[in-house]
Amino acid sequence: MRHFFSLIAIALGIAAFSGDAHAQFRTEIYPITTRSLSAAQFLNGKSDGPEAVVAGELRIPRFGEERFPAVVLVHGSGGVASNVTDWAVELNKQGYVVFILDSFTGRGITNTMADQSQISIYSMLYDSYRALEILSKHPRVDPKRIAIMGFSKGAFAALYSATQRFHDSFAPQGARFAAHISFYGACETAYIGDTKLTGAPVRMFHGAADDYVPAAPCRDYVQRLKSAGADAVLFEYAGAHHAFDTRLPGPIPLPQAITIRKCHLEERSPGNIVNTETGKPLTMGDACIERGTTIAPSASALEESRKEVAAFLKAQFKM
Repeated sequence: MRHFFSLIAIALGIAAFSGDAHAQFRTEIYPITTRSLSAAQFLNGKSDGPEAVVAGELRIPRFGEERFPAVVLVHGSGGVASNVTDWAVELNKQGYVVFILDSFTGRGITNTMADQSQISIYSMLYDSYRALEILSKHPRVDPKRIAIMGFSKGAFAALYSATQRFHDSFAPQGARFAAHISFYGACETAYIGDTKLTGAPVRMFHGAADDYVPAAPCRDYVQRLKSAGADAVLFEYAGAHHAFDTRLPGPIPLPQAITIRKCHLEERSPGNIVNTETGKPLTMGDACIERGTTIAPSASALEESRKEVAAFLKAQFKM
């Protein structure tokens, strides 16, 4: 598998000239040596899990030698789906290098919708720091202007890579994400030190009708962050469901999907996360775990969120 990724990396992608000055110019595929970590390993600052080799696709917007700001895109439970590639095209047009991180394929995973235990959210966050390491050394990337943007399961990486505690344990030396963008991510767990951020701004986007990963816990987290002096904003869209930025044909009910939308979790000592109702680690038998959710696109929420993301990055990176 490692040899396979090395061959891909040597075959440096696609180069094409276009009359459109903002058209994608070049694609490069990178192997990423990383680790698969459990919650206990990650939260105790240990990176001694099994080694894995995943991949990232780098898309450079224009020909030349100038350095660009960059955005790392972290997919959700369905893998690198159309919403991720659509965002990549949109961000390339705005003049950003885009790095699409694929945490699944190199680990032999197609999707985790029926079994989230195949890969932990902490492994995906660790992968994101390894992506940052690659980008911070790339000759076409401005190392001081690298953002991260994640969706659903990948939103955890986008949001909590802003936490100083995790940055200190796992980020590459001398590098940090300059902005954090989370789309319909979970905020139901209160982590030790989670209001002490690196100083980079955080923006969250959520559908108000999301019954898979509700917005309310993120509302509470944003208030805690603001009280601690962080630059954090939550955008909510009325009537929008989970995965509102996807190309779904319409609302799709998921009657068997498991959700922890009513659970409240807390890390009481490093690596020890408990259900606050029981005082014990969460189990499938806990009353707060339910089945039955809906995912659906929302053209209006997509349009508004694209405007907000564009304005945020433009201001943050002084484009």
